[in-house]
Amino acid sequence: MTDPRDARRVEIKDGDQTVAVAEVSRRPGGTVRASLHAAPGHVAPGHRADLVDAVVDLPEVQACSRLEATIPLGDTESLDRLRERTEETTTRPAGSTALVDASLPGGPDLRNEDQAGQPGRPDPGGAGPDGDTPGA
Repeated sequence: MTDPRDARRVEIKDGDQTVAVAEVSRRPGGTVRASLHAAPGHVAPGHRADLVDAVVDLPEVQACSRLEATIPLGDTESLDRLRERTEETTTRPAGSTALVDASLPGGPDLRNEDQAGQPGRPDPGGAGPDGDTPGA
């Protein structure tokens, strides 16, 4: 998604009011860009973090290895959640905005929670939790 018309809009609502919005677009080379904004005035705690979660969980973001994000300078809730959800996170101010560059954890193939071989999950075709081989 390199064309601005291909950007995805993500909204977080509180009742019928939109309280946080992100524009997300994919760039060549495994990078995704996101611009996150909260509504002016008071936004209840948790909504900004919910927006970050919604962005990071998008399939097009999960398919990338790098995230470049812009957030309003001073939006510590969004910045803290971005740091929790990414690796090698760096930030720098740019006017009234904070620019965030980060790696998304694991490769695209390792981000799915249902991958075989993860702790607590049997490998396909291997012995089940009771020691029996499935289908045997």
